[in-house]
Amino acid sequence: MARLSRLYLLAYNSLQAIGWSVALLRLLPCLAPPVSVRPAYAAAGDLICFLQTCAVLETVHAAVGLVPTSPFLVFLQWGGRTHFILALLRQIPEVQGSLSVFITFMAWSISEVIRYSHYALTTLKVCPAWMTYLRYTAFIPLYPIGVGPGEMWTMYQALPFVKERDLYSGFFAKFSMSYHSFLVGVLLCYPLLWLKLYLHVFKQRKSKLGKAGMKKRA
Repeated sequence: MARLSRLYLLAYNSLQAIGWSVALLRLLPCLAPPVSVRPAYAAAGDLICFLQTCAVLETVHAAVGLVPTSPFLVFLQWGGRTHFILALLRQIPEVQGSLSVFITFMAWSISEVIRYSHYALTTLKVCPAWMTYLRYTAFIPLYPIGVGPGEMWTMYQALPFVKERDLYSGFFAKFSMSYHSFLVGVLLCYPLLWLKLYLHVFKQRKSKLGKAGMKKRA
């Protein structure tokens, strides 16, 4: 059973690493002269939507004990990203060509290529020390970049379109509110929710790298 679990996790993490690598490769041409970030969503949006949707399995992995992490924190990250890309970005073409979307996609792709590659190599028990260090260090700049000038900026730009179209009015009418109001609330709460995840990864960093590992790399 343990062997089957390892094989499954190896397959899942390897496929996700490959998928995010393809997404990253599709984004890189946007940086070629003349630089244009507008095609970013058209180039990688559908693939990223698919990969992010499939990541709901990670909540299941945590819930059944396949991986030693909090199901709540995993669901929190998955839910935030999935809402952003499926419920919001995919429904509002006017913001899909913005710089903030390119920033979000680049930050996500780089971090996920590193994260899933690390998980796959760890499952095989051949993960080099530099990959572990990269996994628990690259997030320090990538997370804030992806959230601030990435996701939050995109959501802010989407607000007028959400209000104009009264998006998801049928659903939110049941709660005597609008999706626009909900999105404003999300923007206000986002920094606090993100900070919880950010600090959690710092705890993981301290646990995985440790003082000895940090000194050794220094």
